[in-house]
Amino acid sequence: MNLPKLKIGRVEVEIPIIQGGMGVGISWENLAGHVAREGAIGVVSAVGTGYRHPHLVERDRFGRPIGSINTHHPEALKKIIRDAKEISGGKGAIGVNILAAITDYGRVARDAAEAGADLIISGAGLPLKLPEYVKGYDVALVPIVSSARALNLICKTWKKRYNRLPDAVILEGPKSGGHQGFKYEDCFKPENQLENLLPSVLEEAKKWGDIPVIVAGGVWSYEDIEKFISWGAAGVQMATRFIATHECDAPQIYKELVINLNKEDIMLFKSPVGYPLRVIRTPFIEKLLNGYNGWKGCVSHCVVPCNKGEEAKKVGFCIADRLGLAWLGDYEEGIFISGANGHWLKYQGIISVKELIEMLTGRRKDPTLERIEEEEKAKA
Repeated sequence: MNLPKLKIGRVEVEIPIIQGGMGVGISWENLAGHVAREGAIGVVSAVGTGYRHPHLVERDRFGRPIGSINTHHPEALKKIIRDAKEISGGKGAIGVNILAAITDYGRVARDAAEAGADLIISGAGLPLKLPEYVKGYDVALVPIVSSARALNLICKTWKKRYNRLPDAVILEGPKSGGHQGFKYEDCFKPENQLENLLPSVLEEAKKWGDIPVIVAGGVWSYEDIEKFISWGAAGVQMATRFIATHECDAPQIYKELVINLNKEDIMLFKSPVGYPLRVIRTPFIEKLLNGYNGWKGCVSHCVVPCNKGEEAKKVGFCIADRLGLAWLGDYEEGIFISGANGHWLKYQGIISVKELIEMLTGRRKDPTLERIEEEEKAKA
């Protein structure tokens, strides 16, 4: 099967793969730019950009950006986007992932549009006002949903308020890394798995004029991509496999961590954002599981649901602080994220983005598949 091109509004790319946004600092200009250079869509994470260019921001004595304006910094984000576009060499496309839950969401969306982002991808809440924030800019809008109901609400709201519909939609199942769109117990129900959610979302998308549906959450291989496209998806979004690439913006300790995982090292955990968070068991997570509270006060005011640190205090950590520490390479105190299949990265090792894209498009043999099959047979 020759994979089709992916068209999202005015954006058209040769390869129907979106590299998922990963923050803080896992997908910034280097990863996104190199993915786009290969003809796919590279995605910059808009959260915590003050960590990328600390000389631009005001920080406390621990190096933490102060307030949302410094945490999600306008000039830092714009520089990351422009640098990603330069690396891409005019190929593919550069998107920006913006969590709907972040403080200053509207301002960050405008920052991304002003910097020339080709598309804005938005989840972790319903981005019901997103078209308002980017009015006047030619940028494709792609909400992330976990159900047909959520897509229906977004389409109804956007159509009524702005006479606009999503240019595409990403359906994310509960095997993704980071924040989930389901309650903890619902993440494991058969009806909420990606393959079972897709038919109803495709049906809803068709009602609104055949909005392209992109699937995410546990997609691993060329065979997976073929399968979902044959079922009606326009493309896929993948994140975890891109962590184990040379070009990924993550620190080397993060890459070494993910290529040495076992399945039991990946777990769902309560987050200050209010959604379950899929993380890797590391020393800090172990301390939290044993009752430790590592909250050190709210400095960043990074997400609205945290209520200026009240929720962080309850769960024992500030998400901005801990993801920031992971970006800085602090294995002991950082929080590191992976998708549910991250333990398969030990069969991949650290490779180039070019090699990975060639595997995902069927142009190169994927060495992980045989090992995964052996693993599955051993469990049976």
